Amino acid sequence: MEWLIVICCLLFLTAAFFAFQYVAEMKKNQEFSERLTNLTREVKTAELERISFKLNPHLFRNTLNSIQSHAYQTYHALDKLSEVLDYILYESDKTRISIKEEIDFILNFVEINRLKVSPLFDIRIKNSISPNNEYYSQQLLTPLITVNLVENAFKHADLQSPDAFISIHFEIKNDQFCLTISNKISDGQAVTKQKGGFGKNSLETRLQALHAGNFTLKQFVENQVYIAQLKINLLDNTIEMPSAG
Repeated sequence: MEWLIVICCLLFLTAAFFAFQYVAEMKKNQEFSERLTNLTREVKTAELERISFKLNPHLFRNTLNSIQSHAYQTYHALDKLSEVLDYILYESDKTRISIKEEIDFILNFVEINRLKVSPLFDIRIKNSISPNNEYYSQQLLTPLITVNLVENAFKHADLQSPDAFISIHFEIKNDQFCLTISNKISDGQAVTKQKGGFGKNSLETRLQALHAGNFTLKQFVENQVYIAQLKINLLDNTIEMPSAG
């Protein structure tokens, strides 16, 4: 009987040893997973801060240059610039803003950029979203998520052709916020624009960090017209800005 007791003790100790090893390994894996999650969050935060730092000064420079070159429209432009700056200074730090706030910002931004083009230049803006829409005043969008596409339309549009235009269309379809921007481009720009992406990398970085898996972004050229289509799922309102701490 003694040898049976010894064998049982050995089996128990062996099982205890492996159980201890298993628990230690699981704890190690959990700590590694938590560390990896923290590092991922820190990388996203750093990347967003870098992009934000680039965006705001660039926006200021363009708007101020436009105002200086059209002194006769200074009062109107300064009024719109004031609203744009208020939005950037006081709203852009928020995790979410409403669709109405983002659209109002873009409308002011467009008015400032009109100074860069002829008064006869064809700028088409259409807002198909009713103020009574259930999503319109809810805080569901990331601040400044649309400005890159609008700015690129003014930056790269063909301003010389008699049929040149910029079109901006806001709508809500199938619980998605939809923004479609198109502009006429010249023959020499088509290939460059398809490859260049109009700042696509920085915009997609923000979208991936803040709306991962809940957006689609398409940019393409069709019949000498550059088209950008952004869709954001409004049913997803659980994504939070990465914590800086």
